[in-house]
Amino acid sequence: MSFDSRSATIVALAAAGVLAAALLEESALAVYVLLALTATVTVGVSLLMGHAGQVSLGHGAFYACGAYAAGVLSTHGCPTWLGLLSAPFAAAAVATIVGVPLLILRGHHLAFATLALHLIFLSLISELSITGGDVGLQGIPRLSLAGITLTSVRSYAYLSCTALLLVVVVAQNILSSRPGRALRALSSSEVAAASSGVAVGYYKLAMFALSASFAGLAGGVYAFYMGYLSPGSFPVMLSIEYIVMAAVGGLGKVSGAVLGSALVFLLVHGLSRVATASGMPSTAPIILSYAVYALLLVSAVLFLPSGLVGLAARAAARVRARARARHSNGGQAETPLAAGPDQPAAPEQVASKHGSFS
Repeated sequence: MSFDSRSATIVALAAAGVLAAALLEESALAVYVLLALTATVTVGVSLLMGHAGQVSLGHGAFYACGAYAAGVLSTHGCPTWLGLLSAPFAAAAVATIVGVPLLILRGHHLAFATLALHLIFLSLISELSITGGDVGLQGIPRLSLAGITLTSVRSYAYLSCTALLLVVVVAQNILSSRPGRALRALSSSEVAAASSGVAVGYYKLAMFALSASFAGLAGGVYAFYMGYLSPGSFPVMLSIEYIVMAAVGGLGKVSGAVLGSALVFLLVHGLSRVATASGMPSTAPIILSYAVYALLLVSAVLFLPSGLVGLAARAAARVRARARARHSNGGQAETPLAAGPDQPAAPEQVASKHGSFS
């Protein structure tokens, strides 16, 4: 992606995010905040899967790690801005520590190992008194930045939008730099990348930690927005949700992560409202969400291997190719020659005149 198009994408996302945060009603802003935080995590998951080739079912744990780091520090006398600042670093530190042994694994072995990491983290925060145990961490103060305390939902909408934009800018700059070229080589072939001098293990671990820091930042904002944390706030389904969103949008694409997050999140949210209507069984929301995630993931793998962004890119390429063909032909589209008295008719003409051959 060129610099101009990359800048245009960031500016368009910033304009849309700020406009939505300013114009949406209070009831819709809560959905907006959670959507922006989900997209922030999905950007990291998309880069990890698309460029490092690592499938992680544990990013919900890094999301929780950032949230609890911010919450615990803030409830023990630290400034709230320091708690938010520590959230991405805490998640990245945990990812670096566990990533050294985990990234030796590949494929479904790594996926199951990161899933186990998520389950272990949930067990830990359920047992530790400093995190509030099963009862949860209560009394998290509101975030204060430069003497301004964020109390309204709209203020957290702007904050979550800022976090998403920050993550998008960082991801785009990394992909356009020298490490980004190394990551693209790594995504094509690990053997070829290693033979070209790319430190495969280093870049895998660095991308794992970077994607975890994105999740930790989102978790920190979530902690101050909610004011309460519990193990039930971070189910395993969160990690699966991020993978589905990244796959639907397009793995390795920053814009695909944002687009996939928006579509899947709003779809599931809308269906959840239907499932919670009167007369529906109590298990309907969970069953429906599982069914939607499964259907979207299978459909993306089978019919959209490059995601919605890849589909849009191919469609745009075909339109440009047709435009160039018309331009090269003097603005006239190619038409088949009519069959003259000495020319045999084309099969299509015969079929249209006398009916199908079948």
